Amino acid sequence: MNEQQIQIRATDQDLKGVYSNVVLIGHSQEEFTLDFLNVIGKAGILSSRVIVTPGHFKRIIQAFSENLKAYEQKFGTVMPTEAPKQDFGFKA
Repeated sequence: MNEQQIQIRATDQDLKGVYSNVVLIGHSQEEFTLDFLNVIGKAGILSSRVIVTPGHFKRIIQAFSENLKAYEQKFGTVMPTEAPKQDFGFKA
């Protein structure tokens, strides 16, 4: 297999990452939109929006699943947190 290296550039700000405690997922036939939010009390901000094709979205789900499985094998079972009872004023 002929592997190709890809050089990725990132600013210091990008490398810090962003925090999200809510994600909203919408879709059309052509794409999935993931809005990562940081909601505190009755206010929130959009931390990041990621738009991907349906095929890439499916690969992301598979990658999440594989990584969670590896994490749990190393550190133990992760218990899901309870969904917020707060009405954010929009429907996911």
